[in-house]
Amino acid sequence: MSEAADKSKALIPAGLPADWQAALAPEFAAPYFHELKDFLVEQRRDFTVYPPAADVMNALRLAPLAGVKVFILGQDPYHGAGQAHGLSFSVRPGVRIPPSLRNIYKELQQDIEGFVPPKHGYLRSWAEQGVLLLNAVLTVRSGEANSHANKGWEKFTDAVIRAVNAKEERVVFVLWGAYARKKAKLITGKQHVIIESAHPSPLSEAKFFGTRPFSQVNAALEEAGQTPIDWQLPLEVSAE
Repeated sequence: MSEAADKSKALIPAGLPADWQAALAPEFAAPYFHELKDFLVEQRRDFTVYPPAADVMNALRLAPLAGVKVFILGQDPYHGAGQAHGLSFSVRPGVRIPPSLRNIYKELQQDIEGFVPPKHGYLRSWAEQGVLLLNAVLTVRSGEANSHANKGWEKFTDAVIRAVNAKEERVVFVLWGAYARKKAKLITGKQHVIIESAHPSPLSEAKFFGTRPFSQVNAALEEAGQTPIDWQLPLEVSAE
């Protein structure tokens, strides 16, 4: 096969639901996605990159397009050892809960009656209910925040936002912080709801606390006749 022909071949990640494969097919075959793959091969050869390659697409694997009801957009994966596993704001069982997620739990306690913060930061149960936990950039070099920005991931994740925007059913988009809020222009469907506020980071927590995004999400879903999200995470989870 010639190099030109090889470059046009779709690079479909393993285990991706069929509806995501169909919606994102043009991206997987696009030149920029091939260049991004080559960049990541080099980066993983020369540096430690998070999350592990097998986890990069977990947000899409765990939340098929047909079931997406809520979209919580992050910016960049955690860049510490063992933290990032492909879901924005989430860490695997046994990993210390990062400050932004601790603040999310504090807001949940105030916003959702009876919410009990777990001692872990594993958000998989949200994803399995149709909460798409996607970062705008899906990889990062160890210890270097935003080190994989402007390498192609943004073009790909903008395509994900557009695919979700194209759904006929209501989706609630949660945009925390200035970076995420810039993506609001991609959300044009009148059936959707956008909830914006400051980021839960310790740098902006004072403006985040009291915004009650989780009850707002559920109210918007119920208004559209959809099942609300059970924000209560399992108190005990086992490491995978």
